[in-house]
Amino acid sequence: MANRRFELFEYRQVLVRMRQGDSDRDIARGGLMGRKKLTTVRREAEGLGWLDPTQPLPDDATIAGVFGRSPHLPHTCVSTAEPFREQIRDWSAAGVQGTTIHAALQRNHGYTGSYDAVKRMLRRLGAERKPGTTTTILEFPPSDAAQVDFGAGPVLTHESGLPLKTWIFVMTLCWSRHQYAEIVLDQTVETWLACHRRAFEWFGGCPGRVIIDNAKCAIVGVPI
Repeated sequence: MANRRFELFEYRQVLVRMRQGDSDRDIARGGLMGRKKLTTVRREAEGLGWLDPTQPLPDDATIAGVFGRSPHLPHTCVSTAEPFREQIRDWSAAGVQGTTIHAALQRNHGYTGSYDAVKRMLRRLGAERKPGTTTTILEFPPSDAAQVDFGAGPVLTHESGLPLKTWIFVMTLCWSRHQYAEIVLDQTVETWLACHRRAFEWFGGCPGRVIIDNAKCAIVGVPI
């Protein structure tokens, strides 16, 4: 166990020295890591923005995940959300909020971890975005608009044992950021409209306009 923790300590020390401006040659002289491995670490760390000294260093679980050391992590250091990393990434990219992601994992994947674990995973995924990614914040008055996204959902298992493809419909009220999310089995116009109706019923009203995030069923057949 001590050996495994020491491996993570090495990576963390290397990152600290790189953030201080030390060259790979100087770090290698200290015996922490070889030049070839240091080149790989520097390339990955630069791509993730970890060498910016104004930003906090990532935690051990994130470092281990990037450098393929998750099997060496003590059990208590591995996030319960780690097995669902890609699914959480997809949902987050689709604009699904953390509370909705946590509920979907519990309902569809038998997830027993805490909401805090999902929040931490979302922060790690946000930190992994390449530097230079910009975000534009739009402001909306109450009841003015809702944003709709209709993207790929989790692959479930049918009672026959065959994989079952799903889609997730998400409507977000632009002012309050309250969300309605529903998992469906197709992406037809009929299903799309029915999801809107159920979302409006759930919210108890309709916004002034709906902003559609490139939903296929909403644009098929529209003349160009």
